[in-house]
Amino acid sequence: MPKMKTRRSAKKRISLTGSGRARRHRAGKSHLLVHKSAARRRRLRKSAVLSPSDQQRVRRLLPYA
Repeated sequence: MPKMKTRRSAKKRISLTGSGRARRHRAGKSHLLVHKSAARRRRLRKSAVLSPSDQQRVRRLLPYA
């Protein structure tokens, strides 16, 4: 069987936790930050864990991660 290729775009955006769950960065942190509240900017700093349905999709994109 040929090897599966990793989707490089997904590899750059998604990291796996120690328990194997996928972690992503929150959207909306790149620009137009002046009008967003400080609390909102703090929340955007933290990473989020993907939902269970998205976890399965990511598994196909990152076969060897």
